[in-house]
Amino acid sequence: MSAADFSPRHFGWGLADGVATITLNRPERKNPLTFESYAELRDLFRALVYWPEGKAVVLTGAGGNFSSGGDVFEIIGPLTKMAMPELLAFTRMTGDLVKAMRGCPQPIVAALDGVCVGAGAIMAMASDLRLATERTKTAFLFTRVGLAGCDMGACAILPRIIGQGRASELLFTGRTMSAEEGERWGFHNRLVAADALIDEAQALAASLAAGPGFAHGITKTQLNMEWAVSLDVAIEMEAQAQAICMKTQDFVRAFEAFAAKRSPVFEGN
Repeated sequence: MSAADFSPRHFGWGLADGVATITLNRPERKNPLTFESYAELRDLFRALVYWPEGKAVVLTGAGGNFSSGGDVFEIIGPLTKMAMPELLAFTRMTGDLVKAMRGCPQPIVAALDGVCVGAGAIMAMASDLRLATERTKTAFLFTRVGLAGCDMGACAILPRIIGQGRASELLFTGRTMSAEEGERWGFHNRLVAADALIDEAQALAASLAAGPGFAHGITKTQLNMEWAVSLDVAIEMEAQAQAICMKTQDFVRAFEAFAAKRSPVFEGN
């Protein structure tokens, strides 16, 4: 199946001009996730590895909210009745969604409005770039339902975005991070007007889609892989990665465009 033929059951999907748009689409409940939508999202981000026609991704929610996280009645209720093997299968599956988001080569732009909590906050965290509105409220509220803050990679990723102390506060208390705090702390790349949010996110994704797609994938891979290596190893990894990029046609196109005093047109190869 190609990206153009993809027809998901549990969220909205669109593809235009190299930008794939995923819309969490249960606005009457503030776009909660279910067992099925978790799995379908995971499978989609895995498939994006093989869909070069999608060069960047916008992830958003319908109805003025991003996501209220796991559905209380369709997920949390059933979880209280599961045995340990079933619970572990579930938590591994939700973690696989984050792995798939980090593993797909396309840059992911999260367009955040209103409620962005629980697993919704995790999906925002797992994206590469985050645009928000002044009314965006983000909370990693696992501790408020009697669970640990270490959910779906939060203890690994969140401190790298906003710092250990700030991440500790959010994960221990489950309190809401305001939009202003999110921007000041570096969680949000910038705040935009609510009525311009999706247009701004689409424009940012389109600018990324128009760039050197193969090289963007290398950048994302290195951002992931260099978390746990020494500086010497990181520099060697980047030397090898950059040498690979220097053999792409996009590198040649950029040089030829510069020499001809025109803008390059990248093709992702």
